[in-house]
Amino acid sequence: MDKFLIKRPRFPSSTNTHVLNLNSAADSNAFIPDTNTPTQKRANIEFNPDSIISDPGARIPIDEYDVNIRDQVRRAYIAKGPFRPVDYTFPKNGDSRTFQANWFGEFDWLEYSIHKDAAFCMWCYLFNPKRADNSGKNAFTTTGFKKWKKALNKFRSHIGLVGSSHNEATRRYQAFKNQKQSISHVFSAQGHEIEVDYRRRLTAVLTVIQLLLRQGFGFRGHDESSDSLNKGNFLEILEWHCENNVGVGKASRSNAPGNCQLTSPKVQKELVRACASETRSLIFADIGNSFFTLMVDESRDIGKHRATSLHRFS
Repeated sequence: MDKFLIKRPRFPSSTNTHVLNLNSAADSNAFIPDTNTPTQKRANIEFNPDSIISDPGARIPIDEYDVNIRDQVRRAYIAKGPFRPVDYTFPKNGDSRTFQANWFGEFDWLEYSIHKDAAFCMWCYLFNPKRADNSGKNAFTTTGFKKWKKALNKFRSHIGLVGSSHNEATRRYQAFKNQKQSISHVFSAQGHEIEVDYRRRLTAVLTVIQLLLRQGFGFRGHDESSDSLNKGNFLEILEWHCENNVGVGKASRSNAPGNCQLTSPKVQKELVRACASETRSLIFADIGNSFFTLMVDESRDIGKHRATSLHRFS
């Protein structure tokens, strides 16, 4: 059948697979594919580690590198590390404030651009996830951040919560850097979702327990089966909480693993003990070395067992 087929070039000659347009001396060493050979294949593209630009304000986006050499570019940048000028006098901005070199010690991802007098995030530059919530959030990857008055607050908000884009980029950086552990990171995205759901589930359970402890209500119900009309305070309030909080609902009840519901009596008791321990620590810290008085009450149940309760201290 080959004699009836006409083979065409995979890539037309007018296509430039990798364009570097940086007004920098480093561009002279950067690789630009020869577009005069239409049969050239992407797999033949080579990368010169010496051609990468260290200054984050002058480098091109990682996505503009050919996909076949993108990992090589990442390895070259990781080998160099974040760009941090040494013995450099940082210029003052309009508020007479400057970038502080000691910030490098607190944030391992932080790098500084002499070209733009701005701060950048190396992890997000190399592994920034393509997510809808990243729209317009390119201060630490493209434009740079230079409002030094609010720098520390901005740096911490850039890190964000567990599910933030920065933390996801950090996990991808660690997985890429530790190639020997790559198998354990194959399911990193799924593992991250499991971790977030677990935190939501645990927070919801702990919130219900704290409420019941403050009000002095009982936890268990006479019938806690799935078809019971009244499963007791703990399960009923937890179900109400799940129904009124979409995030908690998606991570709890039937959506949670069967062995990680966090609703068993044993888990309830462990969390109650943890709350009791925290309460005692706060009381001890409040009292210190001062004198104090206790108001104690005692009663007997139907089995004539004594029960002592502490009402308050002063």
